[in-house]
Amino acid sequence: MEIYLKNNNLVEKESWEKLISSMESPFDSLETNKERAKRKLREAIEKAIIKRTQNIGHFGILFSGGVDSTLLALICKNYNLNFTCYSIGIENSQDLDFAQQIAKKHSLNLKFKLMNLEEMENSIKETLKILKSDDIVWASVGSVVYAVLRLALQNNEKILFSGLGTEEIFAGYQRHEEAFQNDNFEALHKECWSGLKNMWQRDLLRDFKIASNLGVEVRTPYMDESVIKAAMSVHPMYKLDKEQKKIILREIAADYGLETEFAWRKKKAAQYGSNFVKGMDKLAKKAGFSTKKEYLQHILNQVVK
Repeated sequence: MEIYLKNNNLVEKESWEKLISSMESPFDSLETNKERAKRKLREAIEKAIIKRTQNIGHFGILFSGGVDSTLLALICKNYNLNFTCYSIGIENSQDLDFAQQIAKKHSLNLKFKLMNLEEMENSIKETLKILKSDDIVWASVGSVVYAVLRLALQNNEKILFSGLGTEEIFAGYQRHEEAFQNDNFEALHKECWSGLKNMWQRDLLRDFKIASNLGVEVRTPYMDESVIKAAMSVHPMYKLDKEQKKIILREIAADYGLETEFAWRKKKAAQYGSNFVKGMDKLAKKAGFSTKKEYLQHILNQVVK
């Protein structure tokens, strides 16, 4: 079902890059009618969700309180699907705060965990054991993914939905802003395609290793081929401007009833929204290390024999 999987294994890096290259759309063919673009996107996202919920009964959503996971939850609720949202964070986590606010306003079933530093460190150790890497981004994002999947597993949840992919197809990263310098929409469009190709090494490999190690299946509706094609056929002027990123996705979420304060919230990356990066700084200092990198290298040496 997921285009990056073959026989329940992650496809080779070259196969992924070849697949994305085969989808590439020329800049001068992009959709400039905003309402038509939104309609096609809404249809593609809904179909991608429904396709992934056939005959599975109950499932979970990795829920950060951001527009991506919230839109998934609102669509699933519209279809009366049987799901639970899962959120984690440490003290002062923005994601945890927003997840609880949204769940309350929209009557979503939410299970969350406010982790202490010891629990967070255990998550980091288990994550590094799986990834065998001390890369700071992989470790920080990966430990968030690990922690929330573990929370879901405690509820016997084996199938979970993720908002992975939206940052690339809707221009959500700082590098998209940088590509857009001097209002260069063509450079922005190319950066989105480039980011999709690089997802294998940056996101897919990490998340697949963690999920398969835990024995859970993560489904990614935004990575559906039809959603990628619909999103990447939209002119990037509807994705990013000087003020906001992922504009068209936020507008779609608002169409589904998401309040302005949530739809247009400036979302932080998982490792920041969960406050895991600050927690990692505290853990490094407590262990006597001056940098996160030294701390992670120390843990990696402990867990990988």
